[in-house]
Amino acid sequence: MSKFILAIDQGTTSTRAILFDEKGHITGTAQKELQLYYPENGWVEQNPEDIWSDTQYVSQGVMAQHSIHPTNVAAIGITNQRETTIVWDRKTGAPVYNAIVWQDRRTADMCQKLKDAGLEPTFARKTGLLLDPYFSGTKLRWILDNVEGAATRAKNGELAFGTVDCFLLWRLTGGKVHATDITNASRTLLFNIIEQKWDDELLKILGIPASMLPEVKDNSAHFGDVGAEFLGAPTRVAGMAGDQQAALIGQACFKPGMVKSTYGTGCFALMNIGGEFKPSQNKMLTTVAYRLNGDINYAIEGSIFVAGAAVQWLRDGLGIIKSSNETEAIAKSVPDNGGVYMVPAFTGLGAPYWNPHARASISGLTRGATSAHLVRAALEAQAYQTEDLMRAMAEDAGYPMTEIRVDGGMVKNSWVCQFLADMTATPVLRPTVTETTALGAAYLAGLQVGMFPSIDYITESWECERRFTPMMLSADRDKLYEGWQNAVKQVLA
Repeated sequence: MSKFILAIDQGTTSTRAILFDEKGHITGTAQKELQLYYPENGWVEQNPEDIWSDTQYVSQGVMAQHSIHPTNVAAIGITNQRETTIVWDRKTGAPVYNAIVWQDRRTADMCQKLKDAGLEPTFARKTGLLLDPYFSGTKLRWILDNVEGAATRAKNGELAFGTVDCFLLWRLTGGKVHATDITNASRTLLFNIIEQKWDDELLKILGIPASMLPEVKDNSAHFGDVGAEFLGAPTRVAGMAGDQQAALIGQACFKPGMVKSTYGTGCFALMNIGGEFKPSQNKMLTTVAYRLNGDINYAIEGSIFVAGAAVQWLRDGLGIIKSSNETEAIAKSVPDNGGVYMVPAFTGLGAPYWNPHARASISGLTRGATSAHLVRAALEAQAYQTEDLMRAMAEDAGYPMTEIRVDGGMVKNSWVCQFLADMTATPVLRPTVTETTALGAAYLAGLQVGMFPSIDYITESWECERRFTPMMLSADRDKLYEGWQNAVKQVLA
């Protein structure tokens, strides 16, 4: 009898359920778009009840579509948009406020005050992170400060905090389990990634009661039992990881120096640096890559807040494309960018600039510029932003990248992959299974229940669908990148 892993991939703009078989191949997929709310300038929210109902809808839907008997699901793996912050009532499970999304900038002033107080080195030394509204800790503090009665209820032990994985686990287990995995914990500004525990000093600085926090587990672990009401038969959650770390695992980047770069709503590049914590010297982040059987691996990460979201804006905001599938042909329809650059800082700039107040711009417009140039500029921006990251990573690591393994929705576009290879002067490898985030969650769950035997098995299973080799002349590359740097300087000014 065939066994399957159900991977729940709860992302920023959609929730997906993907069934993987015993070879790590996709059997079926169901997806539902998730509504985002923008109540004020720079604020981004989601309804936690939508996240939960969408998770039920796609999980049950993919099972029904492919006639999978619920007893054939060996385990569930969860991967999620990281840093998005939810607080809920421990008795009722009801959220006290909307989920504050990782893109949200409302705590920029709070972060600046902490920086002005000289506290950023303390956070960086313990968490590997910088003080930026991106992370969960200041979002949590904002909820306690701004939701009536929340601070008192939190002190009384009545409220629970969690990232999306933690909230889903709570709901899946009927409120029996309040736990997260170490990768999601490492993105909160509250977790000491060297000592691998919630940090009392950081909790005190932000005024967070320890009683709100979940238990922290390895990425492959028995997280909790799921009742028959979810799928039709009891199962368990056996693997969890934040989306970028899950993609690192799905890309089999288990050796120090290996790099994966995911192009979803944002773009996130991670380089495995092994078992020793190393602080970045170039405004990158040091984060937990994964912890298996108690053995921890770290990664250097570069975070770009807007990648695919720029294409969404072209579709929904400007209406100049009907679908992202059109962008490859449109980019090819013009010989070059015509001097047009888009800096997609819709929610500030991430690594290596870390400016939460920056806003998007389009520069270099002339009367000859067309909608095709705008589309091309949005796609080119992903390669320029990636080159920013690769230069910083190479300095931190002390050696250049030998290859970049890519995934995410944007890499279906071969023009984007080739331009990435050209701008980074590094071979770009696109895997056969591009749903590497969900695959990583499936691998973690499968390792726990014995469906996948080992890390070596995962490494051997990875397959390259296409390799993109750099073809651009270095002079042309330098000229394009100089134009990008000038466009960024204008935004920062």
